Amino acid sequence: MAIVLLALVRLLSLPVFAQTNVATVETTNFPAWLTRPLSLADALNTALQQNSGILKAQSDLEASYGVVVQTRAIVIPKVRVKANYTDFDPDAIDQFPALGIEQPHEDWNANIEVVQSIYQGGRMAAGLRAAKLTKEQAVLQYQTAVEDTLLNVRITYYDVLLAAQQIEVHEASVNLLTKELLDQQRRYDAGTVPRVNVLRAEVEVANERPRLIRVRNNYRIAKNNLVNLLGYNLPRDVWEDIPLHLTGKLEAEPYDIKLPEAIEEALKRRTELAALRKEVALRREDVVNARSGYKPSLEVFAGYGARNSQFGTDIGYTLDGWNAGARMSWDIFDGMLTQGKVRQAKALAQKTQVDLDDTSRQVELQVRTAYSNFIEAKEVLESQKKTQQEAEEVLRLARARADAGTGTQLDVLDAQTSLTQARTTEVQALHDYAVAQARLERAIGRDLSSAANH
Repeated sequence: MAIVLLALVRLLSLPVFAQTNVATVETTNFPAWLTRPLSLADALNTALQQNSGILKAQSDLEASYGVVVQTRAIVIPKVRVKANYTDFDPDAIDQFPALGIEQPHEDWNANIEVVQSIYQGGRMAAGLRAAKLTKEQAVLQYQTAVEDTLLNVRITYYDVLLAAQQIEVHEASVNLLTKELLDQQRRYDAGTVPRVNVLRAEVEVANERPRLIRVRNNYRIAKNNLVNLLGYNLPRDVWEDIPLHLTGKLEAEPYDIKLPEAIEEALKRRTELAALRKEVALRREDVVNARSGYKPSLEVFAGYGARNSQFGTDIGYTLDGWNAGARMSWDIFDGMLTQGKVRQAKALAQKTQVDLDDTSRQVELQVRTAYSNFIEAKEVLESQKKTQQEAEEVLRLARARADAGTGTQLDVLDAQTSLTQARTTEVQALHDYAVAQARLERAIGRDLSSAANH
């Protein structure tokens, strides 16, 4: 009876998907980073190269540089080439027969001209400043996207480690309960305990089994999420598990920071705030651009042109030469168009300033929340330092009393349940501490990629 029971328990302890397509996993051509042990640094570096969010942010950065080039174009000389050819109906052309001049029915001209703006009411200087601000803002927005992605990678990496350690905890729990079941079965066969002890032990094993199933599923899902963040498309013939092995560990490294210092650092370092400050400056340059409509604009030009003679029918007779000059324009009254643009620019500038102030408050709130969560995780972790050792001692004493006949089976089962709970809580506390630290560092604005160097 005991042998049959042992076989049944071993069968229950098998992985949830016993028919994992091992051949598929072995034959699929995975990238090197997926098949070798993966550290947190490797994961972050891979995300920097392959994550779709970061790649899209790079495209946005390139697009912003295009805007910078367009903005600077206002101060760069322009080279213009013009050409024209027209053929008229001869009957529609006035002639001068008394003077012996015959008007041609074909007309052409060509001209190349270099134009340089000299003054546009302050728009040129504003354009140069706006180009610099746009470039700096684009870099800051790219850094924001990178930091958000790296935070997600770190948290997902910790999720995988959590699920892996939870599997170990619940597998150990199944093994402990299995030993208790076998012990009760032997005692029952010897006639020293009632049948209810065996049934109670079987129920405990059966109750622990779904928990093990869930954490194994969490492990598979966490690995899928991590691989997705790392920008890899899994082959469709990979059904279940992914050959991903992490080298990191959930550890509680000392991390001390005071809340006032954290808030002050966040207000200085957060790229979102820096990007909004650039936006405020850009909107002020828009006001300068709008006001330039009140002022004249001046440009100089020089060129060379050629055309056919207007006093002969020979189309090949050419007149050519250079030309140079200056142009000035000034809209004395433009139907209040400039006034409308100025009002719009000022309103948008004010709105951006309000947005900056509000975002600053939101950043401070994020820091306070992240700091509070970190303190909670730290206190929970500290409270669990000796709990597991105490739970193991309680289990040992409960078994000793049961063997001596002074304790009951319920005492042993309760002690085993408490030990599993203590181990689960400790693993969860380590995970929560690591995640809370990562979120706090992100809220402060620290470079999350620095974890790649640890």
